[in-house]
Amino acid sequence: MLVFALYAIHIVVCVVLIMVVLLQSGKAADLAGAFGGGGSQTALGSRGAATVLSKATTICAVIFMLSSLALALVGSRRGGSVLENVKLPAQSAPAPEGAPAGSAPQGSAAPGAATPAPAAGSPGSAAPATPSQAAPAGQTAPAAPAKPPGSPK
Repeated sequence: MLVFALYAIHIVVCVVLIMVVLLQSGKAADLAGAFGGGGSQTALGSRGAATVLSKATTICAVIFMLSSLALALVGSRRGGSVLENVKLPAQSAPAPEGAPAGSAPQGSAAPGAATPAPAAGSPGSAAPATPSQAAPAGQTAPAAPAKPPGSPK
């Protein structure tokens, strides 16, 4: 319940701070200020008496900072993350090493039955060449790298 009160105070102070800042006029808002006149020896222009708007700006700024700090502390004590409540889609079983991901076993084997991998020297052991990897007649295709550079282990 206290958190909702902090949120309400924070939102009200934000709106009031925006209005108070926008209502104030600049230090040199006249025609001379547009051409660089109206300055004095101080760094930020002449400093007159503090008006009601400048005092309200200071008060609202302090309340805004304190409410921001309080909301940050309350949020950090709750802990956790919003993403902890997100349900992930079901993950499928990993594919065997010999088969590419997402491919179904060939032949008339029952679903879930393991298919033996071809022997190392047999013609079916190499992956089929893509048109960009196909070698001209009478030549052999270059060997593809085992792992692309920069890929995770």
